[in-house]
Amino acid sequence: MALLSARSCCVELAGQPIVQNVDFDLEAGACTALLGPNGSGKTTLLRAVGGTLPYGGRLDFDGTPVCDWPAQARARRMAFVRQAPSVSFDLRVDDLVALGRTPHKRLLDGRSAADRERVRRALDAVDLGGFEKRSVRTLSGGELQRAFLAQALVQEADLLLLDEPTAHLDVHYQYAFLERVRRLCREDGRTVLAALHDLERAARFADRLLVLHRDGRLAAAGPPADVLTPALIAEVFRMEARVDPPDGPRPLRIRYLGPTQDVAHDT
Repeated sequence: MALLSARSCCVELAGQPIVQNVDFDLEAGACTALLGPNGSGKTTLLRAVGGTLPYGGRLDFDGTPVCDWPAQARARRMAFVRQAPSVSFDLRVDDLVALGRTPHKRLLDGRSAADRERVRRALDAVDLGGFEKRSVRTLSGGELQRAFLAQALVQEADLLLLDEPTAHLDVHYQYAFLERVRRLCREDGRTVLAALHDLERAARFADRLLVLHRDGRLAAAGPPADVLTPALIAEVFRMEARVDPPDGPRPLRIRYLGPTQDVAHDT
């Protein structure tokens, strides 16, 4: 049975359809990239999966509708790393990361030695070892993004929902970040659904792709080499492209040739 499954899943915002009749299955331990142009509903779908937006159709997590999961139980099983996270109050970095343990605590429980060790390991895993006592207000955008990933790691959730997690990272950290996430799938059995913009990076990182049309319908789903065809890139992303399939250690490569004719006429 799939860890997460959707059948005719729909989401509306302010009466407008954003996600329309989406079907998919996510197997436990898989890395899946969610792709689509701006406004296609990627963040909206992630929020519905995370239980923060109402939805129509079926959206089941571990065999139970997402809307039926109690909030704390859901937070033990799912972690959400938002796009461009921010904090409105001052915290030490270790205190921010330790908030990931909240779903596992009772109201007045303090931080245990095991919690502190989890925080230390998570900060080391995102190259923020030694930042424990720093104020979060002194962090760069990329450092803050990595601190929130560390928070998700100490949450020890089965499903990680990542919304443009590399948006504020330097190129080195973009690749390092996604490689860490892949290791979580391979070594710890975590399941990942990550909204990404870069098609080549998604193909390199993910086992499977879900691609949304501009109107929120599902355009394609499957392994990267099957999904990222010139025809799909032209239809969904409105770019003419040549796609070189993976060859041994060489990853899939996309060579963009220019906007499709409909975009050219728009301008």
